[in-house]
Formats: sequence, C-alpha cells, structure tokens
Amino acid sequence: MKISELASKAGARLENCPEELEITGLAPVEEATVGQLAFVPNANDLATAKRTHASAVILPSRFPALPLPMLRGDDAYLVLANVVDALHEPVRYEPGIHPTAVIHPSARVGARASIGAFVVIDRDVEIGADAVILPHVVIYRGARIGRNFFAHAHAVVREYCRLGDNVTLQNGAVIGGDGFGFAEDVKDGHATWKKLAHHGCVVLDDDVEVQTNACVDRSPIGATRIGRDVKIGALATVGHEATVDERTIVCPQVGIAGATNVGKDVVLFGQVGVAGDLTIGDGVTVMAQSGVASDVPQALVVSGSPAIDHMRWLRYTAILKRLPELTRALRASATTARNGRSR
Repeated sequence: MKISELASKAGARLENCPEELEITGLAPVEEATVGQLAFVPNANDLATAKRTHASAVILPSRFPALPLPMLRGDDAYLVLANVVDALHEPVRYEPGIHPTAVIHPSARVGARASIGAFVVIDRDVEIGADAVILPHVVIYRGARIGRNFFAHAHAVVREYCRLGDNVTLQNGAVIGGDGFGFAEDVKDGHATWKKLAHHGCVVLDDDVEVQTNACVDRSPIGATRIGRDVKIGALATVGHEATVDERTIVCPQVGIAGATNVGKDVVLFGQVGVAGDLTIGDGVTVMAQSGVASDVPQALVVSGSPAIDHMRWLRYTAILKRLPELTRALRASATTARNGRSR
C-alpha cells in the first residue's frame, strides 16, 4: 500500500516522505527492513529509530523529527491502531453450526451465526445476529446477548447475564461467575464459612471487551454493571455488585472489590487494587500497583498504597530514597548535640 493512502486511512500526516513509497507491513523498530513501517512509541526508542532499516516510522508529533520518512500524529498509538486495520484484514468466520455444538431447542440464535466445535448453548438463551462463537464456549441458560457477539475459545457466560451489542470476550473470560461472598458460621464453637448464594446477574453494555481470563462476578442481589465501551484487561476481576461506568479502562491484573462504583473515563493501570464499598469519581487515573482504600474525587491522579495525590507520592518516594542519608545526618546531629551538652 502506498504510504500516502496509509496516512489518509490512519488520520496521520506525512513528513519527509515521498507519497509513492510502498509499505508492505509493520515491524518492531529494531527488526524492520526495507518496505516496512516501524512504530516509535517513546523517546527511549529515538536512538534505535535513527539506525532502523525501516522505510518509514510512526512518530508522535511531540517528538523531534527523524531523518527518514515519518507518519506523524498527536496520538501515535491511535495512528498505529488505524495502520494495523488498514494493513491487516480481520479473520473471517463463515456462518454455520459445527455438528458437535450442543444448542438447546429453546435457544434462539440470530442470523449468520458462526458456532464452533463443542460449543454449548443452554435453554432459553437469546443471541443476536452475526455472532461468532468459537470452540468450547459455554452460554448458560437464560442469557441474553446482542448483535455482533464475539466469544473466543473457552469463554463462559453464566445464567441470566445480559450482554449488549458488539461485546467481545477473549479466551477464558468468565461473565457472571459467583462473587466472593462467605459468612462466618459458628456452631458449637466450630467456625465454618457459609457461602452466600449469588442469584443476581452481570450486565455488560454495548462495545465492552473483556480480555483473557478476566472475570466479572455476578451479584447476590441485583446486578454487577459494566458500562458502554469499557475495556477490561487480562486477569482482572470486577467484584459482585460493582459498577464500572462508560469508557473506563481496567488494565490487566486489576482487582475491583464488591459494591465499588467506578466512574466514567477512569483509567486503572496494571495491578491496581480497589477496596470494596467505595467510589472512584469520573476521570480519575490510578497509577500502576496502587491500592485504593477510600473514595477518590473526580479527575484526580493518584498513586501509592494507600493511594494519594500522585505528585505527593512522587515527593514521598524521592524522600524515601534519601532515608539512609537523612538518618545518618540526624544521628550525627543528635550526637553533636549530646556532646555539646556534656561539656
């Protein structure tokens, strides 16, 4: 594809670049060869990019120009996403039902569905048109699923959950597994854990994606709700009765405890832990590996454990690095003061 056509489709501008340059594919900046386009995501890669054999690079607008053809954009990651779409056709699955699939007679599956080997669809399930359901997916009874559903192998949708249009479940995602609820039951001096039955459901709005081995737990009463265009990363967990509002990003390995309310346009970076029964306001960013133990007002950036204002946390960590030096200075000062008093 000519780079001018690629730039048009990607919403990028060309710099230092002949419009007739042919691009055959994408490659990492250190491996790219003639004809390929390389992505330069951060400033640390600029030195490598100067030595690349790529025919052109994708470069953020804020970075200094390089002496080679460039595709530029304010959001270089969005440019990359559009370039990938332009260069690579998505895999297509032909409509049809594999003979090993088991579909209950009461289930209603929309037109043009592609249903793979060993899929199980239980009674009273409804699925909209153009679904792609790959091998070993299980849809429990009473589930309601909209149009353009895409479920990768081994995904599970539990009983009575409700999914909107354009929902994607990656491999091993579980929607509607029981929440983690146990009450201590003491009888005759012997304590056991009694399971709290979860008879609620999970509701996923339109355009939600839940990635590999992530879980959205069902509630004991009512629903766990995931808003429109929310993306939930691999190995993340959203607990029972939680709500996550629209366009929020839940990165891999995040844990959101039960009954927590997460606002819209929130970003929870990797390995964030959120305690239960609290509220995270709209537009909040929680930095990686932070622990949120109390409500967070809207539009804040927080980090640390317990999470506090990000700039304060940076100051604390800067001081932490100097603690040995400060401790030695404090001890020396105390020794000098004692010696002065003894004289």
